[in-house]
Amino acid sequence: MSEEQLLGAAQVRELAARLGVRPTKQWGQNFVIDANTVRRIVRLADVGPGDVVAEVGPGLGSLTLALLPRVHRVVAIEVDPVLADALPETVAERVPELADRLVVLRADALTVRSLPDPQPTALVANLPYNVAVPVVLGLLAHLPTIEKVLVMVQLEVAERLAARPGSKVYGVPSVKAAWYADVRLAGTVGRNVFWPAPNVDSGLVSMVRRPPPAVDLDGEVVGAVDRAAVFACVDAAFAQRRKTLRAALAGWAGSAAHAEQVLRAAGVDPGTRGERLGIREFARIAAAKAALS
Repeated sequence: MSEEQLLGAAQVRELAARLGVRPTKQWGQNFVIDANTVRRIVRLADVGPGDVVAEVGPGLGSLTLALLPRVHRVVAIEVDPVLADALPETVAERVPELADRLVVLRADALTVRSLPDPQPTALVANLPYNVAVPVVLGLLAHLPTIEKVLVMVQLEVAERLAARPGSKVYGVPSVKAAWYADVRLAGTVGRNVFWPAPNVDSGLVSMVRRPPPAVDLDGEVVGAVDRAAVFACVDAAFAQRRKTLRAALAGWAGSAAHAEQVLRAAGVDPGTRGERLGIREFARIAAAKAALS
């Protein structure tokens, strides 16, 4: 796509002025004004002609315009009614030959439970900082056809999502993201590629979906465990993350003694802390609780 078809700083500000749009903190709006950044996102997303991309928060269309030439369709989910109405016009103006590849859904991504056919194969987005984690986890949960993800989020959030057990920033988002996918930090982005410039740098998170962990208890393959049961265990373990699992899981298990019994059945030391465990261990703990109940 040529430089003239993408949105640079001047075009973003001009378009915003024409629409009477002022970026709002309420919707976490920071518009990308650097063409090289959107090209980089599309390249790292590894999407092609067979992909249907869900894009959350397309804003004025910077990333949308870079995605359209590469993929079969972009389903843009936009909560701001002014931006949602303007996006098809921007695309028709700048790349009229690609206008039929765009579908705009005026909705809050936190409430999306389904999308029109054909179903999305990828999620690629510059996500609002304030809802990034619940949006990613929610769409992975409700849209099982999404196989790959490349999102730009606040750097601290990116590091949390990609963290490994034992890391200082490892926590609930890290474990829950690992339930769905292999997650890695794919790069960092400076604050000056946005208008308005945020007070923090951003990170690019890459996710490749894989099946939930199968569970093995005492040499017997239990198979998949209920996600809600595993996530309840994770939430309990990190609600009091400085406590041992025996203490942290007491309420979840019914008592500290029962928590210890469950942990031992799962092959987990009751004296360890949740921040040392990966998603497979949490799945084993949830399976052991179900087996002992």
